[in-house]
Amino acid sequence: MAGQDKSAVGHNKPAHGGSAANGGTAAPATDSRSIALAAAAQMIEHRNRLAGKADDAQKAELVLTTVGQNVDEYHQTHAKNASSLTGHWSGATADKFHTRAKKVNASLATTAQSASKGAAIVRGVAGHLDSGHTAVVRLIDEYVGKATPILDAARSVQGSGAHAALVKGVGQVVDLVRHYTAESKSHLDKVNTEMAHAARQLKALEKHVEHDGYADPKKAHHKAPAKVHKHEPPKTHGSAKGKDIVNRARKELGTTEHPPGSNKQKYGPTTYWCSLFATWVWRKAGVNIPQYAFTGDVYTWGQQHHLAYDSKHLDQVRPGDVLLFGSGPQNTTTSTHIAIVESVDGNTVHTIEGNSGDAVRRQTHTLSSGTFYGGVHPS
Repeated sequence: MAGQDKSAVGHNKPAHGGSAANGGTAAPATDSRSIALAAAAQMIEHRNRLAGKADDAQKAELVLTTVGQNVDEYHQTHAKNASSLTGHWSGATADKFHTRAKKVNASLATTAQSASKGAAIVRGVAGHLDSGHTAVVRLIDEYVGKATPILDAARSVQGSGAHAALVKGVGQVVDLVRHYTAESKSHLDKVNTEMAHAARQLKALEKHVEHDGYADPKKAHHKAPAKVHKHEPPKTHGSAKGKDIVNRARKELGTTEHPPGSNKQKYGPTTYWCSLFATWVWRKAGVNIPQYAFTGDVYTWGQQHHLAYDSKHLDQVRPGDVLLFGSGPQNTTTSTHIAIVESVDGNTVHTIEGNSGDAVRRQTHTLSSGTFYGGVHPS
């Protein structure tokens, strides 16, 4: 941060090699400067908090900048190769490839731009943190510069007036501490406000980046429930295994990430976790399936065990099944999300989903091939 030593309280050096507050050897109790620093513990805490956050911001900015540059480079290479290929290729297949390539290019461009914008936002926060830290260091210097001579003078009084002088001196130092601590807190509060604003900006950028698939429950593909046909009762009861799965999934409703937006949760590694949640519930219910992080792997496992059904056979769905969102299991672009079926109501399916708005939530969808490419029975 502009060469600033985060460990230094100020430029005035203590008489005995530095205080414990600034990383040196603890000074004797008779040192007035050490006494002044001990009274300024809250200001020193403000300084240290700002220093730690500034270091974290620098690291985050570096990561986001690197990601943006790498994705942008890949985007340019992909666009060049796709253009070169389609330039010598004609026909319906080429048209489909060209359309798909354009979508991939757009997605890569959005990701690169969002990473760069994120780096700029974090860079701004780092600037506020650096300014706040410098201001608090200055306040500590100024306070110590005033408090030390007051204490020296009070402690130098001998005889019958010594006690009164010391009481007066301590009172003056307490007033200084109160004044300077309030000022240092105002700098900390200002920086926290800027960080909260930056957090909202970064959260907004997530909507522009292709995600695990279903973080925003307000998207258009969450369609309103269809009307129930009276002659077709809801499929609320499937197999015993399915019922067990549904009951276990219900117990997880409301589970959130800690901290929010971090992808840290109890179902597996820190990554997009809708599939981790679904396979975790299945395993708890006794299904012999690995704990997959990629949704397409669940469908492939279902095919291998003759338990999968495609979008033409969604009428096979029953409670306890999983449904796969997207167009196929090939990759994260085609297989975007997974949900555990809680019940089926005519052409409407009620689900329990992990990583839905950073939590385990209930959702409702129209049972259609436009939303799901298939499903898998647990047994």
